[in-house]
Amino acid sequence: MQIAALVSGGVDSSVMLHLLKEQGYEPTIFYIRIGMKEEEGFMDCSSEEDIELTTWLARHYGLKMEVVPLHKEYWDNVMAYTLDAVRKGLTPNPDVMCNRLIKFGEFEKHWGKDFDKISTGHYATIVERENRTWLGTALDPIKDQTDFLAQITYAQVSKLMFPVGSLLKHDVRAIAHKVGMPSAHRRDSQGICFLGKVNYVDFLRKYIGEKEGNIVELETGKILGKHKGFWFHTIGQRKGLGLSQGPWFVVKKDTAENVIYVSNGYDPLTQYGTNIELADFNFISGNPWGETDIPQKVTFKIRHTPDFTSGSITIRDNRIILTSDVPVAGIASGQFGVLYDENHQVCLGSGVIDN
Repeated sequence: MQIAALVSGGVDSSVMLHLLKEQGYEPTIFYIRIGMKEEEGFMDCSSEEDIELTTWLARHYGLKMEVVPLHKEYWDNVMAYTLDAVRKGLTPNPDVMCNRLIKFGEFEKHWGKDFDKISTGHYATIVERENRTWLGTALDPIKDQTDFLAQITYAQVSKLMFPVGSLLKHDVRAIAHKVGMPSAHRRDSQGICFLGKVNYVDFLRKYIGEKEGNIVELETGKILGKHKGFWFHTIGQRKGLGLSQGPWFVVKKDTAENVIYVSNGYDPLTQYGTNIELADFNFISGNPWGETDIPQKVTFKIRHTPDFTSGSITIRDNRIILTSDVPVAGIASGQFGVLYDENHQVCLGSGVIDN
């Protein structure tokens, strides 16, 4: 079987490669460059250290390696989506779209099409059930990354392999240490890949700019301070508001008037809601229920967290009406709501929060 292994130089994809070799495969290594190196002032996420570590793996295991440039595709697809969403006052998730459009989209179109499988270091699993392939959750709930994969297609999930998904993170590091990998103690990467060392606020300032607006207390209408643009803030945000006598939480945004509404307290009720509408829902392996007014029990996430929340859904015109069993905080329009089966064994897919 011909396998394309997407390797970043980090410990997870390094151990993924080791496991494939242990199973008798001879994968071809691909390193995807998606940094914005040509942009003045931007650090390239595809750093020399990443390339050096990946090259070490190729030499150590005697495998072919290719560095593939997808800068333009990343900018035209993922970053265009991100900036458009932010301008509308929404909360985008570039990592979700990068997986669908770049890692398993553009890469597949140009290179992956010549291989039987694509293997990555994601913490997820593949579940075969009822003659269909499903995206399964990882053994390690803290590292589970199915929420970042919840926009992929059935064709994509059918071709994927996730060798580290059945391991706990500390076991992955133990394997890396045992076989002497340089990445054994390397810290996990954080944030949007292409930004590298550039601050996300600085990135937004560069491409969207600044516009002063009011910070208003939701309950009283009192103006508490100023902000530099609603696009710098997201629902549920606590830090970076510059307000005293806190904590203060962003609970609402008026994009037309450029107003940020906040509430005070460690757990303000205005943070919470139980009804979430999901538009343009992507069922990875098909809708298991069809259109139904009968509530179906599910579990879900609306942010990256190890915890699953129980709820129920009804489906109308490709729109999911999700009702949580308990109030949830920080329901941010534009973010993805990710659905799982009742026992959170399988990720069903995701839709855009449209509250």
